[in-house]
Amino acid sequence: VYFEPQYSFARRILTKVISMTSVIDDIYDVYGKIEELELFTSAIERWDISAIDQLPEYMKLCYRALLDVFSEAEKDLAPQGKSYRLYYAKEAMKNMVKNYFYEAKWCLQNYVPTVDEYMTVALVTSGSPMLSTTSFVGMGDIVTKESFEWLFSNPRFIRASSIVCRLMDDIVSHKFEQSRGHVASSVECYMKQHGATEEEACNEFRKQVSNAWKDINEDCLRPTVVPMPLLMRILNLTRVIDVIYKYEDGYTHSAVVLKDFVASLFINPVPI
Repeated sequence: VYFEPQYSFARRILTKVISMTSVIDDIYDVYGKIEELELFTSAIERWDISAIDQLPEYMKLCYRALLDVFSEAEKDLAPQGKSYRLYYAKEAMKNMVKNYFYEAKWCLQNYVPTVDEYMTVALVTSGSPMLSTTSFVGMGDIVTKESFEWLFSNPRFIRASSIVCRLMDDIVSHKFEQSRGHVASSVECYMKQHGATEEEACNEFRKQVSNAWKDINEDCLRPTVVPMPLLMRILNLTRVIDVIYKYEDGYTHSAVVLKDFVASLFINPVPI
């Protein structure tokens, strides 16, 4: 997402938040009972360490760690007058968790929504809006309040990135996710709504991913209300998703799918 040396602080923040998001996602998808998830969602909404007392023990560790990540960031941002940025990151996290809870309730009810209803929730739970917001937090003076307000207006660039993230993930992971009792994915929603086959659903979503990339590329080639270095964070997040979910679920099976990518980046020398 950032290769530039001046963004080392931003990299640290984003890396920590991605790690926390992975744990929180598993809590909602796998480990949490619906009553526990309701408590956890409420605690995230409050964003107050006193809310920890109402949580089960295994959630307390995660909740405290999440608040600590943001508190540590605030210590660095406050002297620069930039702690306001964390408000936007927290709100994006709250919104994502709220939609995680919607999905958990759908799963409990065995509810298969329409594609439009599903996408309203799933574009948020894709993580793209939250991570895009967080990616701005640790950057320099190029980031302003207007930059965050632009993000929160759900511009086409963000929506397209979220479509790429959600649909590429669903296409390659839906079979495994359904085998472990996951909420219906876009594929199951489309099949039910349109009486389509799995192949037809996946082909339709591949077209939508292609169209989303066209929107992203077009927005990169025309003037926008935010500087290009900020758009690059969102573009690079989307590129990462494209690599991870290109042919299979590289996030779930990272030890196999992403091993060579990691080795080429950190271990193997560059041929001269």
